[in-house]
Amino acid sequence: MIQNAIRRLVRYGLQTGLVEKEDEIYTTNRLIELFGLDSPEAQGEQAGGAAENGAEASGKQAGGAAQNRAEAAGKQIDGAAEEVSVDAADETGNLEEILKEMLDYAAEKGMLAADSVVYRDLFDTKIMGLLMPRPSEVIRKFYDLYKEVSPEAATDYYYDLSRNSDYIRRYRIARDKKWVAPTEYGDLDITINLSKPEKDPKAIAAAKNAPQSGYPKCLLCKENEGYAGRVNHPARQNHRIIPVTINGSRWGFQYSPYVYYNEHCIVFNSEHVPMKIEHATFCKLFDFVKQFPHYFVGSNADLPIVGGSILSHDHFQGGHYEFAMAKAQVEETFRAAGFEDVEAGIVKWPMSVIRLSGTDTDRIIALADKILANWRGYTDEEAFIYAETDGEPHNTITPIARKRRDRYELDLVLRNNITTAEHPLGVYHPHAKLHHIKKENIGLIEVMGLAVLPARLKQELADLKDAILAGKDLRASEELCKHADWVEEFLPKYTVTADNIEGILEKEVGLVFAEVLTDAGVYKRTPEGRRAFHRFLATLE
Repeated sequence: MIQNAIRRLVRYGLQTGLVEKEDEIYTTNRLIELFGLDSPEAQGEQAGGAAENGAEASGKQAGGAAQNRAEAAGKQIDGAAEEVSVDAADETGNLEEILKEMLDYAAEKGMLAADSVVYRDLFDTKIMGLLMPRPSEVIRKFYDLYKEVSPEAATDYYYDLSRNSDYIRRYRIARDKKWVAPTEYGDLDITINLSKPEKDPKAIAAAKNAPQSGYPKCLLCKENEGYAGRVNHPARQNHRIIPVTINGSRWGFQYSPYVYYNEHCIVFNSEHVPMKIEHATFCKLFDFVKQFPHYFVGSNADLPIVGGSILSHDHFQGGHYEFAMAKAQVEETFRAAGFEDVEAGIVKWPMSVIRLSGTDTDRIIALADKILANWRGYTDEEAFIYAETDGEPHNTITPIARKRRDRYELDLVLRNNITTAEHPLGVYHPHAKLHHIKKENIGLIEVMGLAVLPARLKQELADLKDAILAGKDLRASEELCKHADWVEEFLPKYTVTADNIEGILEKEVGLVFAEVLTDAGVYKRTPEGRRAFHRFLATLE
């Protein structure tokens, strides 16, 4: 019964701290109003109690299953997978079941435009919004913890709130397939993204026919907080933003709804302004790290192809996680004229990474400014690097800042977005032979060593496993033929069995991702590539 689901949801809110004890009746009344009920009591309390007990038993079973999935994911990627405690996993399982019961009821009563994932997401976010504290309360508690305890205590509170409110959809994230792939550059994180639901045809049609709205301007705008959403824009009633001042300007701090790694956060300009890598970018990155020293933070590049998916709104991404690139060592040091106090070197990484390190962030920033300015205007025809063609700029940087003990680090990844007839998607972009695994842009997350791979690969890898074991001709399959060259290349290295085939495929996908990063690197790790890299570094002398 819907009344039982309401009571269970309110209890969930009380247990997770979303709802204070003093707000229990208030929250209950808001929920019964939403569902058009006269009372929180169902007719026949005995029957309702029996149903409730049965639902609770079912919730425990579902919670246990969710816990097992989360634990399995945690074993696959140490720390990269969404970290779910035993208690939280149980609660997550219960929440998924409670919301499903409510959504089924809403669909049955005609409260949804259609019983599809888009409309169910709009409605369940509305439900969870009724359990949320006001933004001012969240902000006040965050900064009370920040000042009285620590920055980490503040982010712990906010992260838990974002998960418990279902803003971060834990039970969907648990469906992502994750593993770690060893390479010469360290252990790369591999994720097949299954958490973002595909839009249904009815919703796509509705979005096409809906009046165009410019509010909010994009998914990162502050106006998303509390927004009801529409068929072509997610609901955000359960969303809360923490205001932060960075380098004297107003920004917002939030988590990604589909976290790819531990405490995956987004820091965004309070104004809808385009991304731009400049002096102020470096200042902002370090200012954020100083305020939250347990987090790294970085920016996507500011040009198409090598930039992220949202270039129209200035933002950074960060989190409480150490990527393979951060663990990678400097394999060659150099000194820039006038900056002998800043340690500088080339990182052992498939992309072209300069790491600056020191105790004085102003000095690191000054050298970063020089590197950026020189790179923006740098052309080396022998290495096929052009600052611009036909007035279109090509050179930019992906910067990442962190604090390591008492020193600050800034990684500058050199990027170039030039295209050719042979490589229409970008010369320094995954090449065509790798598109069967990864075709999408190489943004900040991939640059640091986490592959976000398309959902199609889950089924394709499962089918490949079966086909290889059965000795089938991959070229005879319309779905698998694109993988045939790849499989024929690596298969002779192994003695394949039913026990090791899955591990082999996962390892080889990881090696493909390393090759993807190599393609994206402007200087290859070859003698020719290293000489070309040195020619650029000579401009700093």
